[in-house]
This record gives sequence, C-alpha cells and structure tokens, in this order.
Amino acid sequence: MKNKKDVCCKGGNGACGGALYGLGFIGAVIYYVSGAVGFWAGVLGIIKALVWPAFLVYELFKFLGI
Repeated sequence: MKNKKDVCCKGGNGACGGALYGLGFIGAVIYYVSGAVGFWAGVLGIIKALVWPAFLVYELFKFLGI
C-alpha cells in the first residue's frame, strides 16, 4: 500500500494542488477585497479571487511576449 505522501504528490488525488490553490485563493481574496472601495467592488474581488490562476498566466504570457 502506498503511503499518503506518495499518493498526494504524484497526482493521486490532487490534494497538493488543491492546498496550493486554496492558499492562493485566500491571498487573492485579501488582496482584492482590501483594495475594494464598495460592496460590489468587494464582490467582484471575490469573483476575481476564484480565477486568480488565469490572471497569473495572462500576466506571465504578456511579460514573456507570447
């Protein structure tokens, strides 16, 4: 039987990626909501936090000139 570390970090159930996404989500919520000036801007910040990897990849490609 495999131990939990082998299953997690070798694509077994995606728990490692989920933890990374979760931490990124929390950081993105704090970043976007702290800069919000109103209620709807805060709601938009939460929505943006859900898709933060898309913003990251977009900015990376823009920086690389792809």
